Amino acid sequence: MLSNRYRRPLLAGAVTLTALGLTTTQALATPGASDQRPRQAQHLAEIGRQHAAKVTGASGSKQTFAAKADAAGGDDGGADEAENSAEGVAQYTEARTAPGVVAPGAYGAAWAQLQSMPHTDGSWKHVTSKPYNSDDPRYRDANSNSSGGSGYVTGRITGIAADDDGYVYAGGANGGVFRSRTGGGQWQPIADKLPTLSTGTLDLDEGGRLWYATGESNTGATSYVGTGVYVLSDPKHGEFQPGNRVGGAELESTIIHALRFGGGKVWAATSRGVWSHSTSELSGPWTLEFAPNPDYLPGGSKAKDPSAPYKNIANDIAIDPKDPSKVILAVGWRGGDTYNGFYGKAADGSWQRVASLGDLPTDAANVGNVTFARSADGSRYYAIDQSPDVMAHNPDTGLKGIYVSKSGSPSGPWTLIADKDKIKNSGSALQGAGYQPGIQSWYNQFLQVDPANPDHLYAGLEEVLETKDGGANWSVPGPYWNFPFPCWSIDPTKVTGDCSPTTHSDQHAVAIGSYHGKPSVYVGNDGGIYRRPVNGSADASGHATDWKSLADGTIDTLQYYSVGIGKDPADKSGKGVIVSGGLQDNGESILRAHDRVMGSNFGGDGADTLVDPNNGCDIAEEYVYLDMWVTQNCAVNDGSGNTDPSKATSYEVAPPDKATSAARFIAPITSDPKDTNTWIAGGRHVWVQHKGYAIRSGSEWTSAYDLGAGHVATAVATVNGTVYAGWCGPCNNQGFSRGIAVGNTDGTGWHQLNLPVDGTLPNRYISSFAVDQNDAQHVFVAINGFSRTWTEGPGAGNGHLFETRDGGATWTDVSANLPDIPATSVKLLPNGGLALGTDLAAFYRAPGERDFSVLGRNLPTTAVQQLKTGPDGRLYAATFGRGIWSIDPCDLYDNDDNQGDDNQN
Repeated sequence: MLSNRYRRPLLAGAVTLTALGLTTTQALATPGASDQRPRQAQHLAEIGRQHAAKVTGASGSKQTFAAKADAAGGDDGGADEAENSAEGVAQYTEARTAPGVVAPGAYGAAWAQLQSMPHTDGSWKHVTSKPYNSDDPRYRDANSNSSGGSGYVTGRITGIAADDDGYVYAGGANGGVFRSRTGGGQWQPIADKLPTLSTGTLDLDEGGRLWYATGESNTGATSYVGTGVYVLSDPKHGEFQPGNRVGGAELESTIIHALRFGGGKVWAATSRGVWSHSTSELSGPWTLEFAPNPDYLPGGSKAKDPSAPYKNIANDIAIDPKDPSKVILAVGWRGGDTYNGFYGKAADGSWQRVASLGDLPTDAANVGNVTFARSADGSRYYAIDQSPDVMAHNPDTGLKGIYVSKSGSPSGPWTLIADKDKIKNSGSALQGAGYQPGIQSWYNQFLQVDPANPDHLYAGLEEVLETKDGGANWSVPGPYWNFPFPCWSIDPTKVTGDCSPTTHSDQHAVAIGSYHGKPSVYVGNDGGIYRRPVNGSADASGHATDWKSLADGTIDTLQYYSVGIGKDPADKSGKGVIVSGGLQDNGESILRAHDRVMGSNFGGDGADTLVDPNNGCDIAEEYVYLDMWVTQNCAVNDGSGNTDPSKATSYEVAPPDKATSAARFIAPITSDPKDTNTWIAGGRHVWVQHKGYAIRSGSEWTSAYDLGAGHVATAVATVNGTVYAGWCGPCNNQGFSRGIAVGNTDGTGWHQLNLPVDGTLPNRYISSFAVDQNDAQHVFVAINGFSRTWTEGPGAGNGHLFETRDGGATWTDVSANLPDIPATSVKLLPNGGLALGTDLAAFYRAPGERDFSVLGRNLPTTAVQQLKTGPDGRLYAATFGRGIWSIDPCDLYDNDDNQGDDNQN
């Protein structure tokens, strides 16, 4: 949903991208404290507050594009959402890049090392392998999005391919590829053996081969780079293997926006220019066709310039169906650059900027993110264009328009067939919140032409759009939500009132296929994958009445920031638990001990989470920027709280830093394991409260310590009244600084540790603490980012895990044999063993041992965001792309003496 995302783009060299949100100058209205609108609507209003935020940042891999461009003096100037504010972009970007620039190859090197490491005994159990109902009628509190109409959801889907035999392939943003043999549903993962699960796009060629381009095709803050392009010759039965890669390492550490086929070649639009490869001979290197600024490519004279990731972005390729030698390239950074434009080949073989294409703009100021689509008969080409200039001057949209070339040639002439106003007046839900279609057109785009009708087009922005007459008339079959429509009702007996179910918002992928001879359109968005007949039914407003969510629980691409576990008070055995977790754009999930379906009891983005281990219905959920809410009945509500605040079942208890945005986008919160009523929250201040889940107001927090102007907490931990708070400020590579403050919950004894500046304890982002419950002077700290092998910056140092036994006076590097990969979460286990979550895997070190092993089997190769232990004794891992998993540590304890015997992955 519009303002409730935390997108971070990745860049050259490692796992993530770089978020491209930069600066904006116009602000929108901010909701008042008494606003009782569903949280999605409140989030839309919050975008305005974030528009004014200036993003400053780092460069390199695992960072956001926005941060890089701004560090280079760029100005995105557009309608970005909350997660692309300074804090939002920083959460992923800065954590993985500061204090410097990360060189390409860091992620690949870590994955290669991982393959040779031993595994412990024990297998991970997939906890969230159940359908997730975002409209669960149990949770109709005003702060839930339940009844909005999105139905069953999973994580962001960024690639879809479908055939006429009922086979559908869906790619998660960081979840890999899933296959359905039944037209959608009963999914099976088929890419889990690859070194990356980040999806750029999926395509079936004329021979039925499935092409998988890795590196998520978004320049958002939560996008991860990939390891190239893979081809599966028998996708109906096979699974992707590392040996299926096309070419060499040329496309490693890039994002791939699009693959296009013509003239015996496949073309790839990437974050490092446009490349091509033979489709018949898959070995041999990729050929670089065009990069507008080659000096900024890896190995070039300006490769280490902070602006390098923005200098060669290509978005799509249009190939003339009548003459495949005629190709138009859409090249440009969404925030604007002088090289932005369309390029074609001149007579001398060089690529030259195209001067005129009719209505489709060709000037650098108006060519940003572009998507092409061609009709099956070759008579039509369509395009969506996002304009950096519009984005810089209109806080409500970045869309320039949707266009058609009725000649069928990408050279045009192109005619405008839709702009924001035409779409807004065709049944859009965005106008109900005061916004315009295309507000996130830098992030939301797809196009698909009906193979049977060249004038029938599906287009995706925030919503799903449709025209059946070549653009003369438009409808919105998939509105953003149902809340603003007269048909909407929060009454759970009506599910979504008289409204029909819609899709989740923020569209990214589309395909048309058939099952049992019936053609369907499949759309992928931030809530998963949906299907309807190609020529489906709609109500009088043009809203479809026949969408079906395909998130049946067998596909789990959920992107979790956090997890919390507590005993289920309804479970008579006393052994059942409730598992909750905060999600990118899918609120807070809740799974009770005997649930067959997960529900959503908080809306928007779900950030950090606290759950009472003794009562899992006591939950504290952070939206963003320390905007915390609590419930003591799992947020069960019949909907009456929507009109009568006295009947609400969740309460806003945000510490004062929330009001001033003096906190990270995903800010750290924790409770004392010895006293679950003592909570710590970190913004500029270290906040303490002792009422636990009975807290009802943000005024009940006390500032134990002021970290200082410009400093914000990145990690907090407490045991028996002793608190550790890691912070950064500045948090980007322009003067990056970090520290650790230590003190007591009563406000006494606070001091800054005298951290070494020689790299002994790296000058990188502090991501997590593990404090010994029996000795608060004994602490482990996890360090994010890459070591100085890859990071060129002051004090980057080596290592990812450090230990102190004297309260931080001295530190020892205990990283041992860990791969050089960003570390996210460290956990001391009851037996004295140590668990560590990273961007690639979870690791375990047995008591008394030095080296680590990969923790258990079956955990997909995706980012482990948070590790926590539950009252059931199990260790839980919240992953950013494949849901929540758990493992029984007893399997480790019983076999600590035999650890390291299994080298199989």
